[in-house]
Amino acid sequence: MPAKDEPLAILLRAFNLSTMARIVPEALAQAQTQNWSHRELLLHLCESEAQERGARLTERLLKASGLPEGKTLATLNEATLPERVRRQLPALLAGDFIERNENILAFGLPGRGKTHFLAALGRELILRHNRRVLFVPTFKLVGRLLQAKAGNKLEEALKNLDRFEIVILDDIGYVQQSREEMEVLFTFLAERYERRSLLVSSNLVFSKWDQIFKDPMTTMAAIDRLVHHAIILEFSGDSHRAKTAKEKLAK
Repeated sequence: MPAKDEPLAILLRAFNLSTMARIVPEALAQAQTQNWSHRELLLHLCESEAQERGARLTERLLKASGLPEGKTLATLNEATLPERVRRQLPALLAGDFIERNENILAFGLPGRGKTHFLAALGRELILRHNRRVLFVPTFKLVGRLLQAKAGNKLEEALKNLDRFEIVILDDIGYVQQSREEMEVLFTFLAERYERRSLLVSSNLVFSKWDQIFKDPMTTMAAIDRLVHHAIILEFSGDSHRAKTAKEKLAK
């Protein structure tokens, strides 16, 4: 870098404009060669800074999300989705449901693509809209909340979860909670009610959710909070995993 440019780079770094500081020598040379106006040079520098900051933010959000690798929109076979789910996908990708604090509830037997769909949706909401998303299996979330409660830090744990605009709660039907586990899960659901969005996958229909929450009144209260502002998606058809296994055996 020419000596005369160093003070400018130093000032840009002082203002936390690291991308501008890095590219300013090249940008100044390009501006001189292409006869840019001062406005064009400033616009180029600002756009470069914004683009790189956006990329870094997206990277941080993806890292914090816990989303499973490989379950992306590119690997989602939309042709296998039920027609109603397929029709709703573009609206869900727009992310307007988040502003309305709506939930998305995905029901279906194992292997029907619920987890892949919700994970792919969560990833796209980060990539397209920089939304704060957390993907977590239900049993892991319950375990974290129980540990926090044991250490008198449940409120702190719930506040940390509240930083995420979207929590994808995967496989809520797989865990047969004890009363203590049920209580922390219900507390989590109640805390997000009408404030934040939940994306929930379950292989149990609502009529069997007493297996999760044990107490009929708690079951009814949990369902009521989830359904009040919700988009319900039903995943029917054959098991994708079984179909893939059969295709491999046929080769």
